[in-house]
Amino acid sequence: MAGHMRILVTNDDGIHARGLQAAEAIARAVTDDVWVVAPETEQSGASHSLTLSMPLRLRKIDDRHFAVSGTPTDCVMMASAHLLKDRAPDLILSGVNRGVNAADDVTYSGTIAGAMEGCALDIPSIALSQTYNFQEKREVHWDCCETHGPEIVKKLIAAGWPKDVLINVNFPDCPADELAGAEVVAQGKRELQEVVIDRRVDMRGYPYFWIGFRRERFSAKAGTDLGALSQKMIAVTPLQLNLTETKVMAALKAKIDFRRPGAEDRPDTDALVPAKPAAPR
Repeated sequence: MAGHMRILVTNDDGIHARGLQAAEAIARAVTDDVWVVAPETEQSGASHSLTLSMPLRLRKIDDRHFAVSGTPTDCVMMASAHLLKDRAPDLILSGVNRGVNAADDVTYSGTIAGAMEGCALDIPSIALSQTYNFQEKREVHWDCCETHGPEIVKKLIAAGWPKDVLINVNFPDCPADELAGAEVVAQGKRELQEVVIDRRVDMRGYPYFWIGFRRERFSAKAGTDLGALSQKMIAVTPLQLNLTETKVMAALKAKIDFRRPGAEDRPDTDALVPAKPAAPR
């Protein structure tokens, strides 16, 4: 079955990114039906954003490689509703990101957003990231994800997972031959992450700003993505689109819920949900 599988590859680092080549190589280890639709320029930190206020441009590179002037979410939408509308992808690989997407990063990540949009469209989706130490400016160990990525993806395909779940895979910052293994773990938590605003002045005297983070401390807790990566393990984390915190919901219901007299009949909740916009033609 894997040989007949259609895989869509996208990313947030852009159509020219080295990690996109790695993701395509991983996909081609599974099937020869691989399509690449990626942003024209880098979209790191774009999260699950969607371009609504301006038109999108689609640039054809060849029959199965396309660049979109938008976000990873735009790319997945463009691929599924336009380029591949006659037969949707069976799997989406988003990445391989240059840098980790673990712990708090998952809410910012355009890489994870590409997989998130696939999940929203009921397409099994995997986000792939290669951990890299930006502070020390060491080389990116692309050989780690390229060597071990195909096996992990094949194992995930064989295992399967629910439609409302996406899989986040982070490869450790080490050469391929130093990998210790793989572990299914929970999303971790950074203990300290300082927001940094760097104010500068342009040649005309006008101020401009760079925004970033200074990550000074985190706990490599066992059983989490950060913990696994610190042990040179591939971290595999299932994530869900539904962000409801059920324990807090139950506690709040006991203190907040009430019903006005005479309001026993609930409205038709389906009527309150706006219909999804039609797919572009």
